Amino acid sequence: MKQQLINVGFGNYVVQGRVVAIVTPSSSPMRRLREDARQEGRLVDATQGRKTRSILITDSNHVILSAIQAETISQRFSSGGTDA
Repeated sequence: MKQQLINVGFGNYVVQGRVVAIVTPSSSPMRRLREDARQEGRLVDATQGRKTRSILITDSNHVILSAIQAETISQRFSSGGTDA
C-alpha cells in the first residue's frame, strides 16, 4: 500500500493518512493547543522561521506548524498530494 505525502512547505512532507485536521492558528484554542504541544514535546515546526498560517493535527496527537495557508494544504489533500 502506497502512502501519499503532502507538501506542507519548504521541503517538509507529512503522510496524508495520518492527518486528522487542518486548522487556522488565529483562535485562542489553537494557540493553547500549540503551547500545550510545545510543552509536551509534540510540536513540529515546519515554518522555517516564517509566520504560522496553518496547524495540522495528526492521529498520533502531534501538532505540525506550517507557513502554507490551510486552504492550500486542503487543496493538496484533494488532489492527492500531486501539487508541489
